[in-house]
Amino acid sequence: MGIEYSSYEAKAKFSEVLRVVREGKTVTLLYRGEPVAEIHPIQQPETIDDRLKELEQRGVLVPSKTGKRHIPTVEARPGALQRFLAERGE
Repeated sequence: MGIEYSSYEAKAKFSEVLRVVREGKTVTLLYRGEPVAEIHPIQQPETIDDRLKELEQRGVLVPSKTGKRHIPTVEARPGALQRFLAERGE
């Protein structure tokens, strides 16, 4: 099952619990012998380039034949909120 700590042990040895989690392991917390929670390392968020590569490999996304990834931006127009509220009659 992995590394387990009772709630009392986890409180008394919290630094040790954090060290174990930082090593990449998952810790299960027990209350009266029953598992109630897990502490696990946070997954680092993938970059947009990593995500695009993954989608290309899965065939979900087809790369551009020109190799460019230009995504046009929308021009910001001042007063959009006021126009929106005016249209709603607020």
